[in-house]
Amino acid sequence: MTGAPGRIRGVASRATGLVLLVCAAATLALTQPDSTAAHRAALGRGTDPPPGAHTPMPPGVHGEVVPESAMAPPAPTLSRKGWTATADGEGTQASHEQAQNVLDGDSATLWQSTWSGAGPPRPHTLTIDMHRTDVVSGMVYQPRQDGSPDGRIGEYAISLSGDGKGWEKPVATGTLADDATTKTLRFATARARYVRLTVSSEAGGRGPWASAAEINLLGDPGGPASGVDLPRDGWTATADSEETQAGGYRAQNALDGDPRTLWHTRFSGDAPSLPHSITIDMHRTAVVSGLTYEPRPDGPNGRTGQYSITTSVNGTTFGEPVATGSWNDDDTAKGATFSQPVTARYVRLTALTEAGGRGPWTSAAEVRLRGPADPSVNGSWSPVIGFPLVPVATAVLPNNKLLAWSAYAPDRFGGSNGYTQTALMDLTTGKITQRRVDNTKHDMFCPGIALLADGRVLVTGGSDASRASIYDPVADKWTSTGDMNIARGYQAMTLLPGGDAFVIGGSWQQGNAPDKGGEVWSAATGTWRRLPGVPVTPILTADPAGPYRADNHAWLYATSQGRVLQFGPSKQLNWISTDGDGSITSAGTRADSPDAMNGDAVAYDVGKLLTLGGATAYENATATNRAYTVDVTGRDGRPVSARTGDMSYARSFANGVVLPDGKVAVFGGQSYAKPFSDEHSALPPEIWDPATGRFTPMASMAVPRNYHSVANLLPDGRVFTGGGGLCGDCQTNHEDGAIFTPPSLLNPDGTEKPRPRFVGAVPAQVAPGQQLTVTTDVPVDTFALIRAGAATHAVDNDQRRIPLTPRKTGATTYDLAVPADTGVALPGTYMLFALDQHGVPSKAAIVTVTSAAKP
Repeated sequence: MTGAPGRIRGVASRATGLVLLVCAAATLALTQPDSTAAHRAALGRGTDPPPGAHTPMPPGVHGEVVPESAMAPPAPTLSRKGWTATADGEGTQASHEQAQNVLDGDSATLWQSTWSGAGPPRPHTLTIDMHRTDVVSGMVYQPRQDGSPDGRIGEYAISLSGDGKGWEKPVATGTLADDATTKTLRFATARARYVRLTVSSEAGGRGPWASAAEINLLGDPGGPASGVDLPRDGWTATADSEETQAGGYRAQNALDGDPRTLWHTRFSGDAPSLPHSITIDMHRTAVVSGLTYEPRPDGPNGRTGQYSITTSVNGTTFGEPVATGSWNDDDTAKGATFSQPVTARYVRLTALTEAGGRGPWTSAAEVRLRGPADPSVNGSWSPVIGFPLVPVATAVLPNNKLLAWSAYAPDRFGGSNGYTQTALMDLTTGKITQRRVDNTKHDMFCPGIALLADGRVLVTGGSDASRASIYDPVADKWTSTGDMNIARGYQAMTLLPGGDAFVIGGSWQQGNAPDKGGEVWSAATGTWRRLPGVPVTPILTADPAGPYRADNHAWLYATSQGRVLQFGPSKQLNWISTDGDGSITSAGTRADSPDAMNGDAVAYDVGKLLTLGGATAYENATATNRAYTVDVTGRDGRPVSARTGDMSYARSFANGVVLPDGKVAVFGGQSYAKPFSDEHSALPPEIWDPATGRFTPMASMAVPRNYHSVANLLPDGRVFTGGGGLCGDCQTNHEDGAIFTPPSLLNPDGTEKPRPRFVGAVPAQVAPGQQLTVTTDVPVDTFALIRAGAATHAVDNDQRRIPLTPRKTGATTYDLAVPADTGVALPGTYMLFALDQHGVPSKAAIVTVTSAAKP
């Protein structure tokens, strides 16, 4: 042998077993049988469209594939042997609808809360006793299947207990769709004996009941453990065997941050037999709660199958295993959650078998250790929040609500159906309501979005590719506006300084023009005018799939005089003028960055932009962990790009959000771009500090957020992130979200720090160049205006941060000058934050920056 075994024996094809669901194929698969009239009627989602309204897309339009792995459960279903179920009420008098029926394996039987006589009022509870402590990560709820909708669960909470007496705060909450489909309710992996489902509303509001046909629980997902990655500086690694003759596959390679380098046991000469072990010496003691193992990316040989993990404080005496198990034979990151956190200096991973039984080898690309998160350093997460749909697109509204939508169905897309499933989350109460939007005849899946100057939301194209709709949060109504001249999906939009909106790209929709060049929507007339001087060609990436992929999801930054900087995802940057016929001119390249499709871009300061991750192709491509700054504040207007610190994780399909202090948080994504997949997920968020150019890892998410996920800064300074999937009968639909609390808001024990508050009224409107006078309850240092965001497909061209330098006029009274340039203070809804000397932000006051004539 002259090389590592995987390079001799071949690499398993990434395409093996993929289930092709290009949008035409997806249209067939995703509309059978759930798009039938009978099924839609059963779901209670409104009347059916007229005959022929559901038109399949042309073949090959929407070219993602649903990998075979997306059909696999996210975690093993735990055995229910010996389990018992109890409830606060059972329908025993009428039909023996006992709680135990949810565990009998028969979907024809059910539990229903008491409905004959005087039953207990809501909330109702159903409690599972596993009669043993086990690792749990989710609940699978099957509504009753007897044709009756009564008792379908609407609002819910899931809690865990070790003894059935002391119950922690809920690990999951939310609202479920009013249909008979099985729901997977995921939460952060934990150990428990008892799991309680609390039902506070019936999905359809039909009565005071709750019901369920079957309940299952999910075990350890085998992914990276919860907590936060421990810093690996100064660590060393040793192993029982290393290959040194054929390229140097030493144990230390598992700590170098480069998955292309490996630890591999000896394979030249006589290869030693299993088991094999790698031992991490942290050279200091630390509390460790889990381990992440990243297999080699270049081939299958040496993947760990069965494993055992032990720890030591002295490197000599290792105790009983803190984790054991078996990992799947694939190249995604694996994890193990320890039975309990331990204080250790040494952690040993022992491979007992090779996952595929291919030989006596063991290998690892990276090994990371995890510890409990310090909220004041790593932030914290809310319970997972269930939604009645996959939130593929979201917009923050001026009335402290979050608008979310999917497609014609809550969990799948396909065709031009003329309606959209939406949900509205009240950020004050946490309640989520749902609606099917029919009146605009617009399926708003894969749209362009722009938040208008008056707080309304403009949504363009997508499945109904020419249509454009507007949501008015004050009236809570959807209306139509003029159709675009060019049919589009996957396009990019931004508002312009005068209140009009610009759109470009979107060629996956085979509409009426091969070149999806620019056009502008008029706020005054609601009509569109084409910009013949703005062809799409200059912004194309070199995607191997060709032009229909290469102009998707452009990063746009509107500036003065109707000019727009297109600064990605292509490596080529361009200035676009929207006056008259328009024009487009080169603005150089983004330093040494390659194309970064499905990367992310954030305006973190005036004229200062950060780009994050991405890949050279839309799908089936390796993502990068690189980040770049783009500065457009120079006098000549030529952007200056530079590489900043690298992220700890390569990310494609991630979402970036600017925080009140100017730092940027990035959530989710995967190191290998694969739509609809949870493989290669980056669960720990990271926060970038513009002062240092460095990223700091945050507390891990409980649910992957990849393709079709979103993230938005909320008015209370926290961040909502959710979604992912929308692939029909797959297991990677994430009809949920969660709220991240940044570390700036938290004490080490997780309690909230004291926050400054606005006292008295803050002006609701301000014109560019005018002054805001505000009063706070305590002295503060700085203020920031952050424009409300609208996110979909890793793009949010609406958010931007404008720091304001205060002029102190009293003990806690300040004058704030809003920039006069409408290319800086773009009109629209802003969140005004006050920050104290420690960088702790207030909750935001909502301020509308009004439109003004072009400077």
